[in-house]
Order: sequence, then structure tokens, then C-alpha cells
Amino acid sequence: MSLKKINTVLTAAFILFILWFGTEFILSPETTAPGFGLPNWPSGDGAGFLVIKGIRDVVLALVLGILLVTGHRRALGWVLLVEALAAYGDMTTVLAHHGSVATALGVHGLTATLMVVNGLLMMRETRKTCVIGVLSQSPPSGLLLECFAGLALAVGPA
Repeated sequence: MSLKKINTVLTAAFILFILWFGTEFILSPETTAPGFGLPNWPSGDGAGFLVIKGIRDVVLALVLGILLVTGHRRALGWVLLVEALAAYGDMTTVLAHHGSVATALGVHGLTATLMVVNGLLMMRETRKTCVIGVLSQSPPSGLLLECFAGLALAVGPA
């Protein structure tokens, strides 16, 4: 299986998982919250924070989905790396509030780490290489070398 297919499958799995989890927090926050790993969760008027968490997850998934569907794979790699910070933040929050260590590391930490791996693989898939050769004479005017993610260097007579 090619790297592109592996990346696509991993990203699609993240999108579906995050969408599902976010939707659960929006539709039934009281039943979903205990699985987050915190020992206590808001109730009454504070339960709105659980819905906010669900909305955050749905938006994070939609951003990934839009980038995947539109083929912006390099941007998708960067966004996976950045969005992993949300999962690391969730892990840190659970640990800081004396929640379940197993959930913090096994759910949030593992998810974040897999997102980083997926993001780095996506970056590797879209990496451009730059070939620099030695020319025996002046290069033609307007020669353009593209390297490292679209960084363009114009080479020609001054």
C-alpha cells in the first residue's frame, strides 16, 4: 500500500472518530463525559461546556475533512500537527485534574501521537526535493528552481 493511501486512511479514520466523539458530546454530553477521563464533569448550567467541547471537536474534524477532500495534503499535514496539540492539551488536563491516567495516556496521548505521526507522514509524502547542479556557464534568464514546499529561487544574470 502506498504512503498516500496509508495517509488517506489514517486521516479519514481521525476525521470519523473526531466527528463521532464531538457529535456524542453535543447530543448526549452527560453520558459521554465520563469517557473523557476526568473524575468530575460539569452538570446543570455548567453542562454547556461539554457541548462546547463537542462543537470544538466537530470543527476540528471538518477542517481536516475539507483539506482531505480538496487535496491540500501538505496543509493537511500541518493541520494534523497543530490539531494534535488539542489532544495533548486534553491529556494534560485529565492528568492535572487527577483523572484517569489510562484514559489520559491511552486515549488522548495515543490519539495525539498518532496525529503527529500521520501529520509527519503527510509532510513526507508531499515533500519536494531540490536538485542543485553545477552549471558550466551562466544559467538562462528566468530559470526557476523550486524546492522545499514551493520556496522558489530565481536564478539568472543580475
